[in-house]
Amino acid sequence: MTAPVFLVDSLEGARPGTEITLDGAEGRHAVSVRRLRSGEEIVLTDGHGRGAAGTVVRTEGKDLLVMTASSCPVEAEPRPRITVVQALPKGDRGELAVETMTETGVDAIVPWSAARCITQWKGERGAKALAKWRATAREAGKQSRRLRFPEVAEAATTKQVAALLAAADFAAVLHEEGAEPLATAELPAEGSIVLVVGPEGGVSPEELTVFAAAGARPYRLGRTVLRTSTAGTAGVALLLGRTGRWA
Repeated sequence: MTAPVFLVDSLEGARPGTEITLDGAEGRHAVSVRRLRSGEEIVLTDGHGRGAAGTVVRTEGKDLLVMTASSCPVEAEPRPRITVVQALPKGDRGELAVETMTETGVDAIVPWSAARCITQWKGERGAKALAKWRATAREAGKQSRRLRFPEVAEAATTKQVAALLAAADFAAVLHEEGAEPLATAELPAEGSIVLVVGPEGGVSPEELTVFAAAGARPYRLGRTVLRTSTAGTAGVALLLGRTGRWA
């Protein structure tokens, strides 16, 4: 059976042979829900590039577990870094997009309130939606056994997205009318890639103009038009393959 993965605040300084404590909500899940016991294998990650695999030494009460690490892998910063600007989809499709992009390997997700988005994040509703996206990224990061979880940023305006594109080493907007396929674009080996995924109604002409001024070009994925909740995942997979990160 594959060892379960749990999230800890930090694994700074963890070394093989050291004891590491898992407590709080994750400890409760390990002890009271998964019912892990002494001798069972377990994997920890801090979501920031450090992990620890080892064996449960003991449990205490309902929410404390102590493990001895046998290996402590460290994952370097990804190169190039891939960020997806995701227009806000309807319903729970945003969480679906976050989940699948995280499992695929995206490094950062920026929610975007595009002009044609039916959903808009405002006030308490927006805060709850962002919290759901971040929780989804954490759970998907654990499920896919990642050492680095993607950052889910605050919702961005079109102006803020343009600034992000201007600072990127490669900036692209997925658009069905793009003259060039993303599969043939010249990509950097270092630095950052920013990919914009529009809403179901498409990126508006005004937004395309703003993004073009920031240095972003429109690219198409293929002959079919994907939904906003799946286009980002397809784009990330293509970029990971072409940049060698999936080699």
